[in-house]
Amino acid sequence: MGIRKKTNKNPPVLSHEFVIQNHADIVSCVAMVFLLGLMFEVTSKFAVLFITVQYNVTISTNEAPEETAVNHFHHGIKDLATIFFYMLVAIIMHAIIQEYVLDKLNRKKHFSKTKHSKFNESGQLSAFYLFSFGWGTSILLSEKFLSNPVTLWEGYPHTLMPFQMKFYYICQLGYWLHALPELYFQKTKKEDVPRQLVYVFLYLAHIAGAYILNLNRLGLVLLVLHYFVELLFHVSRLVYFSNENRQMGFTIWAVLFVLGRLLTLSLSVLTVGFGLSTAENQGFDLATGNFNVVFVRVTVLAAICLTQAFMMWKFINFQLRRWREHAQAQSLKKKQAAPKSKSKKDKEPSPLGLCGFIQPADSSSLTWCVFSALTQDCHPGWTSRDRLALLAASGPAHLGALLARVQLRGLRLL
Repeated sequence: MGIRKKTNKNPPVLSHEFVIQNHADIVSCVAMVFLLGLMFEVTSKFAVLFITVQYNVTISTNEAPEETAVNHFHHGIKDLATIFFYMLVAIIMHAIIQEYVLDKLNRKKHFSKTKHSKFNESGQLSAFYLFSFGWGTSILLSEKFLSNPVTLWEGYPHTLMPFQMKFYYICQLGYWLHALPELYFQKTKKEDVPRQLVYVFLYLAHIAGAYILNLNRLGLVLLVLHYFVELLFHVSRLVYFSNENRQMGFTIWAVLFVLGRLLTLSLSVLTVGFGLSTAENQGFDLATGNFNVVFVRVTVLAAICLTQAFMMWKFINFQLRRWREHAQAQSLKKKQAAPKSKSKKDKEPSPLGLCGFIQPADSSSLTWCVFSALTQDCHPGWTSRDRLALLAASGPAHLGALLARVQLRGLRLL
């Protein structure tokens, strides 16, 4: 995501800069039109298509002493209108998070242009992944999909969904569709556009595929698993931007990323490859939403496997790049440290060098040189501080010999 430059000048109305600066207000006005449509009887039927979840089916249950009605939903063409409305809501929420949270943090941290863009991306995705992971987990627990994995393929096709599950898919599709106009609103750099388009397309293809092919239960489990791993990555990146020494989150993410890919493949093969292939309801029927044929199963598994392989390839390249950068940084530090240590040795010569003596070859010569330098008879111009410094630097090995020579000749040290 690019950096939006705020200027005091008002751009011309309906110009590109005007739309970019005021896109949240424009989209809010469009969303308000649909909400106001609910107030009038003439337009309410039209507005309901955009705001409420469509294709309601009421089913009576006899589990309780009295019959209770349970509302379920299936998918259809009218869902496109609902997805469009919640795409507008996602654009508004994106602008709110950007202006009231991320922009304020950016002003405090004073990031560079590159970090600014990555910080905005991770901030937006962290909020979305946290919300989606929490919501998806609550659906899995309420529908008991985790405690009974057989329900992932048992009773296929799963044409009827509870309200929470259908609304979850509507919001997911709306959010990832909103990422396309955001490329324009956020002034995304040209070199970043292909990368953004690839992962937006992958999200839309997999979520829409699970929704249309009535694999919504498997899709929900895989989405929650994937969102948890991605949430950890983007939170770790936010922490890294605040303090570059905190990189433990990336290590944990790397382990969970590989485990997530393996678990995704295992659940997909178990559900599509074994569960659906042994199900009683085999065949292709658009009316009943049954797509349980070999071609569809192979296509679904191939799409999932190729996506996981692509993600692992990107992951390996990412790790290799990080290790390469780390190795270069370490080698650069060593090169910078070597001249410093060398210069320190040059700047701190031996005590005899300070006194104008050449380093003797044996210890007796060294003792005699130090003895000559310490005695005032040989060097009357030296101060007491100079003689004490040389005495301390000569070391304890020569101290006894020095004192013996001084007493023998009756000379004064200081």
